[in-house]
Amino acid sequence: MAARIISGLLILVSFYIGVSHGSRVFQKPSAEYIEMMTALGITDTIRTMLGVCSILAAVLILFPKTFFIGNVLRAELLIVMMSLALKTGNYKFALIEIPFLLMPLALIYLGHPFKNGI
Repeated sequence: MAARIISGLLILVSFYIGVSHGSRVFQKPSAEYIEMMTALGITDTIRTMLGVCSILAAVLILFPKTFFIGNVLRAELLIVMMSLALKTGNYKFALIEIPFLLMPLALIYLGHPFKNGI
């Protein structure tokens, strides 16, 4: 029972983070944000694609049948961001992403709380 509650809470947090970070691409970016993305080698087109994928992954984790795929996509997006940060020597950014990478992995381990019905 506790695992279902923890999984449910992690799903809500992960959904919120995925949608809020993904929707940021549709807002006017700040100068610092553009500078960070440029330093990572991310163009506006790639930034938009990453945002759409982030929102898609967040929505996919809500449903038991697409839960695994959504978490894998979310983890892949985070690994890409971490890899780009390491490539440019931004170790602080890569280290900050580690807890966010652990979230989809923990969710995969815990499973969807409604996979066997409510």
